Amino acid sequence: MSLSPFHLAIPVYDLVAARQFYNDVFGLEEGRSSDHWVDFNFFGHQLVIHEHPKTASQKAAHTNPVDGHDVPVPHFGVILEWKQWQALAERLKSLGTKFVIEPYVRFEGQVGEQATMFLFDPCGNALEFKAFKDMNELFRKD
Repeated sequence: MSLSPFHLAIPVYDLVAARQFYNDVFGLEEGRSSDHWVDFNFFGHQLVIHEHPKTASQKAAHTNPVDGHDVPVPHFGVILEWKQWQALAERLKSLGTKFVIEPYVRFEGQVGEQATMFLFDPCGNALEFKAFKDMNELFRKD
């Protein structure tokens, strides 16, 4: 499957803390930046953090129930290869990351079996990282 990189710009109310988080926690390479925004190579995609006053979803996350967990909405993230996801989960655990939803396997033994984890950046943006046991089931319904 060949994918085009996406571009996502998100609000951060503390540019310094967010920049440090995406640099140190994920080890992301920085691209262009200014006093008000920073580009990152987010696993091959372009993530831009923009300085912005705190949003309603950053003050208090809304959640929807999925597989017995309260999934924060909105959220964004990336789908990794299974081994990449496992390595990231271990890295985050070793850094003492506070998870919203701890790393686990969702829909085990079912169509769409996937590993997932949720966390917040320092500005309250929810992130999800997932990996599918079988990438051919990414959009499969049954």
